[in-house]
Amino acid sequence: MPNLGGPELIIVLLIFVLLFGAKKLPDLGSSVGRSIKNFKKGVGEGRTDEGRTDEDEEASPPRVDAPPATQSSRDLQ
Repeated sequence: MPNLGGPELIIVLLIFVLLFGAKKLPDLGSSVGRSIKNFKKGVGEGRTDEGRTDEDEEASPPRVDAPPATQSSRDLQ
């Protein structure tokens, strides 16, 4: 991924101003900031949930393997 320098960032900012207008940019920035904050909060909650076990939840019974096939694939041909 290429690095964005000063001139490239200015061009991107000008494109945003042309597309959204100067009045909507603060609203757009704050909504993006809230979205990032909520995403990070959700990721953090997911990490804390991984270490927890629910004691009320019953463990599922072990899976029973299927019985072995009576005919091999060579016999079917």
